[in-house]
Amino acid sequence: FYAEEAKIKLSFNETHNVLSDLGDIPGEDDNGEEFELDITVTQEDMRLVLSPVFQRAVDITKKLLKRNNLKGSSLESLILVGGPTFSPIVRKMLEQQITKPDTSVDPMTVVSKGAALYASTVEISDKIKEQTRDKTKIQIEIGHEASTVELEEFVTLKLLTDKTEGAIPGKVFAEITRNDKAWSSGKVEINEIGEVIETQLIEGKTNGFEVSLYDERGNVLKSEPKEFTIIQGIAGLNSMQGLTLNWGIEIKKRETGKIEFKQVPGLEQNKSLPVIGTVNGLKTQKQIRPGMESDFIKIPLYQGEHGADGTRAIYNDHVYDIVISGADLPALLPENSDVDLTINIDKSQKVSIQAYIPYLDHTAEIEVPTDTVQSVETNWLANEIRKAKGSIEELREDGSHGERVQKIEAEVAELGKRFENSKNDVDGKQEILANLRKTLKTIDELSETTEWPKLEEELKEEFYRLEKANKDLGNDRSSQIVSQLRNQLEEVLKSQDIKLGKALVEEIHTVFFQLTLVYQLIGFIRQHNQYFSSYHWADSHRARQLLNEGLQQIGENPNIENLHPIVIGLINLLPNDERPSGDDSVLVG
Repeated sequence: FYAEEAKIKLSFNETHNVLSDLGDIPGEDDNGEEFELDITVTQEDMRLVLSPVFQRAVDITKKLLKRNNLKGSSLESLILVGGPTFSPIVRKMLEQQITKPDTSVDPMTVVSKGAALYASTVEISDKIKEQTRDKTKIQIEIGHEASTVELEEFVTLKLLTDKTEGAIPGKVFAEITRNDKAWSSGKVEINEIGEVIETQLIEGKTNGFEVSLYDERGNVLKSEPKEFTIIQGIAGLNSMQGLTLNWGIEIKKRETGKIEFKQVPGLEQNKSLPVIGTVNGLKTQKQIRPGMESDFIKIPLYQGEHGADGTRAIYNDHVYDIVISGADLPALLPENSDVDLTINIDKSQKVSIQAYIPYLDHTAEIEVPTDTVQSVETNWLANEIRKAKGSIEELREDGSHGERVQKIEAEVAELGKRFENSKNDVDGKQEILANLRKTLKTIDELSETTEWPKLEEELKEEFYRLEKANKDLGNDRSSQIVSQLRNQLEEVLKSQDIKLGKALVEEIHTVFFQLTLVYQLIGFIRQHNQYFSSYHWADSHRARQLLNEGLQQIGENPNIENLHPIVIGLINLLPNDERPSGDDSVLVG
């Protein structure tokens, strides 16, 4: 009691005297005397005791700001919540380390007020509306903002004839009356299309309104809803509903070939709902045949914290896999076709996606199920374990970290076994995912230790290959490009900048590909002709036809336009494990 009293009193005074009467404190001292207190405590005494506790709270706040790339000076207001924030000690610490707190609101009631304000913005679900409707009354729809800083606000009124079972007069008039009776809209005719009415608000108040319907003769019509409220003086209460995490998709990075999380512009953390995010210029990796369920584009949706962009997608929270198969498309979609993605998230957190494919002038529309439980999806986890095994193979090819790679391989194998026994166990799959993430972080750490030496070697080899190809096949224009790339290569080797190095490798690849594509196609056809019987063709007769056609083209006038479709046709006849490697279901970005 005395400690709590001292803490409260010192929130408003420099000193406080703790004085107790005999008998207030149970027990006796060594001399058999009852305890009695007479102590003066100062704010400095409290500072020495409480500063370490308050500092932990301040540090958490600073970390939160840093995670969101903010500084204290960026804050419009720092609101204090709870009784302890009355302490001048914590207020001074906040002012010194972050920014001066806003003391205009009561820390004891600010949360309950905020909750009440937020509740006023939450729309009632259609299911609840349907359950509570009295369809014998005329049903109307009232559209308005929950709050505004303006003194006038537009409200829309619309008749819902499909929700009304009773008769509706040919003409219906509505009147909006403010609860204080000092303002009324007068009678305005409304219909199914809707009518906009401008309401007048009292400044700084919660404005309640009543809606009344009348027929042409002025008779009152029974209707619902009857009332609505607009809070004047607070901006954007609807914006209190926001994204708690960054939304993104899993893509194959164009520059590196790695599968990673790509943040969707417009769907950043803390964005107010509703929101729209777009990603344009994504590319398909393979052709999609119409009517074929086995041909598909996969768009895995994820949520990630600040700094998630560019990380392994699995380190983030998997939401849902959007799949667009050949059965959804009207015609053949060639490989390397553009896909423009639009993701809509409404106020109720309902997610819908439009994937526009310019080549087909077709839009695939998908809605993410609202009843999906935040648990680990079985097929997704199985695929992530498979991809982890692929990452181990990449480490093994590097030839270093032999013992550690073996240990990691054993860990992933054990996770695979546990997964097979836990497919229907929600908690078990969650534990497997957590352990898989730890293992993948170890793989990434090992990869980083050898990343620059491997990249340096790759840069030199790829540039040497490009120089040779340019010498044999190039022209003045290509020679000028190669010379520019040589200068860039010297700068990257000097700085050992991994990010620039990866971008340069991709640029070298692109130039080499343009120079040598026709020869790569010729090589593919000749190789598969030479070892024809070693491949497991889905249709060996068709494969032989394509190869003969390709060999004929090579013997006459080989060009990219004629050979490329033949090679694609041959790849589609190969089983997945004999095709060129890579995850070709996700989009390239």
